Amino acid sequence: MHDIKITKSTFKKVEAEWFNYYRTLDEIKLIEDVILHPYKEVWEQDDNTGGGKNNIISNPTEATTIRLTKHKQLNHLREVTSAIETVYKELNEERKKLVHIRYWSKRKLVWDRIAEECYVSRRQAINWRDEIIQATVEVLGWR
Repeated sequence: MHDIKITKSTFKKVEAEWFNYYRTLDEIKLIEDVILHPYKEVWEQDDNTGGGKNNIISNPTEATTIRLTKHKQLNHLREVTSAIETVYKELNEERKKLVHIRYWSKRKLVWDRIAEECYVSRRQAINWRDEIIQATVEVLGWR
């Protein structure tokens, strides 16, 4: 991968995505559920009192598929979680441990404590974090 120079705001945004990974997965499920199971009364309304055809797709499966694929927020969230999963799968066990301690545990630890739990120096732990965020930015194509 190429070292893309990223802005401080992009770094913070991508790191926030790592912190919120599981919340994002829940949000994806919620959006998909709303799309897959819309309120029945919304779809049963017929505002077409003048006759003629409306532009709504009559095949419910096709309509659902289109809503799932064209939902911008859903697509964005899927892209972000996919990038995180791609990067995570490529990490060695030490870096995966850092991810779990820093991003996915409920504990809010300082870098000295994170480094201690990873059996590395504070500087090394921060370098690993930087590499993880950089790799995620590159997968996402952000800058």
